[in-house]
Amino acid sequence: MKNLYATKATAIDLFSIRTPQMRAFHVTWFTFFLCFFGWFGIAPLMAVIREELALTKAQIGNIIIASVSITIIARLFIGWLCDKVGPRISYAALLVLGSLPVMFIGLSNSYESFLLFRLAIGVIGASFVITQYHTSVMFAPNVVGTANATAAGWGNLGGGVTQMVMPMIFAGFVGLGYTAAEAWRYSMVMPGAALLVMGFVYYFCTQDTPEGNLSELRKNNPQYRARAKEAEGSFWSACRDYRVWGLFVAYGACFGVEITIDNIAALYFIDNFNLGIGEAGLIAGLFGLMNLFARALGGIFGDKAGNRFGLPGRMVILCAFLLLEGLGIMLFSQMTFLPMAIAAMLLFALFVKMSNGATYSVVPFINNKALGSVSGIVGAGGNVGAVLAGFLFKSEAITYREGLLYLGMAVAVASVISLFLINPFAAQRVARQDEPSLAQPALAGQDVA
Repeated sequence: MKNLYATKATAIDLFSIRTPQMRAFHVTWFTFFLCFFGWFGIAPLMAVIREELALTKAQIGNIIIASVSITIIARLFIGWLCDKVGPRISYAALLVLGSLPVMFIGLSNSYESFLLFRLAIGVIGASFVITQYHTSVMFAPNVVGTANATAAGWGNLGGGVTQMVMPMIFAGFVGLGYTAAEAWRYSMVMPGAALLVMGFVYYFCTQDTPEGNLSELRKNNPQYRARAKEAEGSFWSACRDYRVWGLFVAYGACFGVEITIDNIAALYFIDNFNLGIGEAGLIAGLFGLMNLFARALGGIFGDKAGNRFGLPGRMVILCAFLLLEGLGIMLFSQMTFLPMAIAAMLLFALFVKMSNGATYSVVPFINNKALGSVSGIVGAGGNVGAVLAGFLFKSEAITYREGLLYLGMAVAVASVISLFLINPFAAQRVARQDEPSLAQPALAGQDVA
């Protein structure tokens, strides 16, 4: 008889932490939520920092690029590390190390030192890969898309909440008598300290798989030892799959847009609608708050399409959401009346988040023997997209409005390119081979007693 605690969960019981699957779900999404505070906590305060450090538009563009560029390498590495040592140790190490530049960015006193700290903070963005990896090994195929999207969406919610909360923390320090130059520095200590604490929580409160931690399983079970050897070539196995690169492009066009908007939204509303830092932060925060439900919707639609049409159904849904996202961004770029701009932002935000969720409803079905590597490569695609978008907003020759228009056009084109690369109908045969059964154990090929 199967031990239900040692198999993937076939349902999401949101009000339970009794099983290792649900403990991992709740600890993972909340950890990712705090990671967004650390990663983008500085973004809503950039108007203050811009004045203090006398930053130019090009320098701000370089800072935006730095915050997402290092994450490309970090996500590739962390995906491989998850396959190697498991998500528990990977996440704990990332949180402890990542907390340091967040807390110490206040030591910067020039453009160059600020840029280096912002670059180091970008490593925290690799947390997304571990989040998706951990939920993927904990939940069965019928709900894995929903689990992935919900955990990531509630985590990404931190990108919106930080836009609202960090200006309040900043104002609190100013109210205590600190200058603006001191207040933004002290404000960043708080998310950094939270990440440090969460590193220990993650290590002691989660386990790698429903069956236990990988180190123990590999010691006691020959099949897990065999899987450990397979993990050595998992990265190159993922690289050889053309579908992975289709998802790489797709995720660059959705998550890349999301973190770009997280970086520029407050400045955009300050400069184009003459708002204060608090007002701009509240409006920019609405973009991130859409993650409360929208990313989960993308996963739900992906699961429904997948349950009916297989992997091709998931892929077609994804590319349709991407096209609608691109059209929405173009509409937003043309809005000059604040209420209409907010409405247009929420419209395209809906499709950005749904595209994110739909992407990772596909990922677990590409190569279940290299799940971490696939997650890492696709996740890195999101940051490649953000880096490319960053060059649009760095240029002195175009305005932020024009940059958004071009970005929307690029997303629409990417939706077609990703559909061509993935080629869902040609992938149908491969999908049938790769897609695991509903009763699949924690890792492919592992029997459960």
